[in-house]
Amino acid sequence: MNKVYLIGNLTRDPEMRSTQSGVNVCNFSIAVNRRFRNPQTGQQETDFFNIVAWRQLADLCGRYLTKGRKVAVVGSIQTRTYEAQDGSKRNAFDIVADEVEFLSAGQGNAASGEYHAAPAAAPAPRAQAPAYAPADSGFTQVDDDELPF
Repeated sequence: MNKVYLIGNLTRDPEMRSTQSGVNVCNFSIAVNRRFRNPQTGQQETDFFNIVAWRQLADLCGRYLTKGRKVAVVGSIQTRTYEAQDGSKRNAFDIVADEVEFLSAGQGNAASGEYHAAPAAAPAPRAQAPAYAPADSGFTQVDDDELPF
């Protein structure tokens, strides 16, 4: 199974392009902090991943993502080989995105890490909360006759 889940911040603005057959592709990279700090230096270590999105997902990423935005990416690892300028062969690893979820609103300053979430929708009014649950618990009373099992 080849499945990757990553959450990180964009390190640069996405680059949009099209193949010769007209298929849209979007490339961007994200920085992902490791779970633990380096025990010798105490510094947070970061890994950088190249992400490739295709077709409609590429359109959405190119339109709405900017440097500094936090995203969750679900995809698969793809390896490629290329020849460097010095003539040596190199391997590169890309994440081909199946899903990209935009986690930050992108309204803040990317350099300072300041982000503002979108305002939450006002809760819908309820007729009456159950006696055993607080008014803001999100539960509604359901009769046993309404249950499908």
